[in-house]
Amino acid sequence: MTGAVTGAVTGSILRVLHGLLVAALAAFLLAPVLLVFPMSLSADADLSWPPSGWSLRWYAALLADDAMIAALGNSLLLAAAVTALALLIAFPAALALARGRLAALAVLLTLPLLLPSIVLGLALLVLFVRLGLVGSWPGMAVAHLLITLPYALRVLETALRALPPGVEEAAASLGARPAAVALRITLPLVAPGLAAAAILVFLVSFDEVVVSLFVAGPRLTTLPVALYRHVESRSDPLVAAVAALLVLGTLALVIALERLVGLRRALGEKAEGGKAEGDKAEGGGP
Repeated sequence: MTGAVTGAVTGSILRVLHGLLVAALAAFLLAPVLLVFPMSLSADADLSWPPSGWSLRWYAALLADDAMIAALGNSLLLAAAVTALALLIAFPAALALARGRLAALAVLLTLPLLLPSIVLGLALLVLFVRLGLVGSWPGMAVAHLLITLPYALRVLETALRALPPGVEEAAASLGARPAAVALRITLPLVAPGLAAAAILVFLVSFDEVVVSLFVAGPRLTTLPVALYRHVESRSDPLVAAVAALLVLGTLALVIALERLVGLRRALGEKAEGGKAEGDKAEGGGP
């Protein structure tokens, strides 16, 4: 009886310590992000903490900054185009990888992730200078595609591997061609993975700054590059206002993904359950 009481007390203490550790880790990770919100509402001319007053002047200054708004439009357009291209390339590649073909393709397509961004940016700059692509839309799209394609490939490969294999085989056994199986069977089933890959690629492309600094020119500037150049010469809370809006935008995308398909389903957890059920059905088990 005494041992049971001691064990219960020890378990309670461990749960409290675990909760405190998780809370401390969350505070450590989120504190810098949360700090930009009060700083974006500062009435001061420079970044300072705590602010001497509160104002929306830096949000108004952001709306009146034509260069920053143009850079935001460039980032949104570039991220949307790169997302579409990445999904078009990554889906058939992930399908081949998930079905056990072209295994070496995974290594080749993930190589850009192994290189430091500054090395990749310098290499692209040397190449694009020869090709005349520096500061051009095709050059920026190719550079961002090199960075985002491995993310799309990995997410889609995981989603495809989690699909019940018997579904595609049943469609093929009924006479469906491989293209029809891919478009009418596989594609709808992997839609949550496509949504997750699209949002991930969009965010990575929108946030890319190191490689963009090398290949962006004076006539084509993305928002991260514009912010980097802004803080080189000034230290006003305008960057905090932009950061606060970006955090809210990212949060909105994650909430939309959760509402539409669910984060766990987007990451393949439910599909894995479906695969287990499919395997059980094929085996005739209860």
